Amino acid sequence: MCVLLGFAALSAALAFAAEGPSLAAGKLELKSAGVLAFGPPGILFVGDTAAASLIAIDTGDRAAKKSNGAFELKAVNEKIAAVLGTSADQIQIADVVVNPVSQNVYLSVSRGKGASAVALILKTDASGKITELGLDNVKHARVSLPDAPAAEAKDRRGGSLRMETITDIGYVDGRVFVAGLSNEEFASSLRSVPYPFKAADKGAGIEIFHGAHGRFETNAPVRTFVPYKVANTPHLLAAYTCTPLVSIPLSELKPGNKVKGKTIAELGNRNRPLDMIVYSKGGQDFILMANSSRGVMKLPTANLDKYEAIVAQTEKQGVPYETIEALKGVQQLDRYGANAALLLQVEGGSVDLRTVALP
Repeated sequence: MCVLLGFAALSAALAFAAEGPSLAAGKLELKSAGVLAFGPPGILFVGDTAAASLIAIDTGDRAAKKSNGAFELKAVNEKIAAVLGTSADQIQIADVVVNPVSQNVYLSVSRGKGASAVALILKTDASGKITELGLDNVKHARVSLPDAPAAEAKDRRGGSLRMETITDIGYVDGRVFVAGLSNEEFASSLRSVPYPFKAADKGAGIEIFHGAHGRFETNAPVRTFVPYKVANTPHLLAAYTCTPLVSIPLSELKPGNKVKGKTIAELGNRNRPLDMIVYSKGGQDFILMANSSRGVMKLPTANLDKYEAIVAQTEKQGVPYETIEALKGVQQLDRYGANAALLLQVEGGSVDLRTVALP
């Protein structure tokens, strides 16, 4: 869920102004491979949720390429299975991101299921050739998250709280922001981890008003976010299950802070936001959000500071949206060049990677 592109083109340019520092070469062992994001050129951040840690990998992928906005790889799960010597039903794709410099596509993948699953990072270029990113001797760094839920901690449905430690990550101007759950009273957490890594502090606890539920909440994690300037002030725009959209000032995301986000939209119940990007078209900025049951939404970003905070139960309110009816089954999305989005799409039983023009 690459969210480097956020505040504006200038911010993205600053984020890529210099290559990442020299990292230590050695064998990288992944307990899991979840959300992904690119930072400085060639540096891929990986959320290893099972190990409650954030990893930086130097992919060495820094050769700039211009994209023509065209990419298609049908039945990508079957092609991955063939490369890995297994069957398609043993392949789980967690996230897909585009290296904004090379336009190569990276995927976090599990081969197998349950405790025996093997975590991998794969790469494909415009030709559709899939290769595994070798981890036996790769430059990398790892930082542990000190306030992660215990490995055995369960939610009220019996699900693993540890596996919600990292739900999204994004790099902004020398910091990696990590959304997820902590073991604190305000379990919903946003962590700000400086890069190059030294150590990670405790995250800021986040409280929001959930319009569909009609109450303040501190235990539901952010599912996906993008950085964006609201009234010229850096914020994260964060989406939650069932589906509040919340603005959170970056300046408040300090270790141990209790932060109240401003709910600026309620987009409908019984829905899980999957991924978001920000893009410009026709001189205006928009958010494109993929959802589990409400399709792909396009939301304008103009005057986000003018919306009143939602503090009463409501089904839909705040920032308006348009549903992009032509886009079905989108599981993940990322920017692909200036004018296109890359989609991981499930339609008719086929799992495909393809680009579409930004709507």
